[in-house]
Amino acid sequence: MRAVLCKQFGPPESLVVEDIPSPAPGPGEVVISVRAASVNFPDVLIIQDKYQVKPPLPFSPGSEVAGVIKAVGDGVVHVKPGDRVMAFTTYGAFAEEVKTDARRLLPLPAGMDFATAAAFGLTYATSDFALRDRGAVKAGETVLVLGAAGGVGIAAIEISKALGARVIACASTDDKLAVCRQHGADETINYTSENLRDRIKELTAGKGPDVVYDPVGGPYTEQALRSIAWRGRLLVVGFAAGDIPKIPLNLTLLKGCSIVGVFWGEFTKREPQRFAEEMRQLASWFADGIIKPHISARFPLDRAVEALQMMAARRVTGKVVLTVA
Repeated sequence: MRAVLCKQFGPPESLVVEDIPSPAPGPGEVVISVRAASVNFPDVLIIQDKYQVKPPLPFSPGSEVAGVIKAVGDGVVHVKPGDRVMAFTTYGAFAEEVKTDARRLLPLPAGMDFATAAAFGLTYATSDFALRDRGAVKAGETVLVLGAAGGVGIAAIEISKALGARVIACASTDDKLAVCRQHGADETINYTSENLRDRIKELTAGKGPDVVYDPVGGPYTEQALRSIAWRGRLLVVGFAAGDIPKIPLNLTLLKGCSIVGVFWGEFTKREPQRFAEEMRQLASWFADGIIKPHISARFPLDRAVEALQMMAARRVTGKVVLTVA
């Protein structure tokens, strides 16, 4: 089988595509024939040895995959060869076949194609956990979404609207903000050409947002926190800007607000029943047309380097997907 391989840590252009032996499932494992795999920002970090997960070399990046079960190992009874599934693999998905723990599989929701499935689970499940569970977003509240044109950002817009919230989307270009409006954002802020705090104050009549969804970090976190409403919740989702902000904790006292961590991966392990409920809700929203991933580009597996370069340069809106014939 063909696989995208990281043989030495470095930028996307250091990756190679080679033929390697097909994997065989061990007890409790399955092998998936990959049809599509999505590209996420952690994929850019993991190949540079900048991610919290550090797989042994060589390895294939790619954490989110959709395909067909090829083989199952001993003890696997809830799926069988031929089943259409999606899975979260941490790494290994940029290949024609991937081996993974059978407990990490989910069936494809009715009516969902492979590319959509590959772009669906991680972003929407992360945003749903952040907004419904950690943020307890209520109808009528205002949600400020930083990095709103990315995969998790667009998911956050759509889920916030499904919950009855007003959404202010923040992104770095007007083109990205146009995509945010297409997915339901009520207001937008271009934080490269507009003053973030001034615009937040203007759009909320001085009150501030009730919830800040922050997958970006860097300089925007503190600005958003300084603008947050009384009893607001800042959701710490990630640090796509590269810098982990150092927050003056007196701001939480002055605002009566909370800084809330969002570690979706650990949530799925510790609370599997709630995770299953989450995925049922997301599948229902998808079936009703309330949420739908925005796939801005598709590349064949052999062009994975280009897809990762787009992600590293922050030229992606929504999701980029690798397809396997």
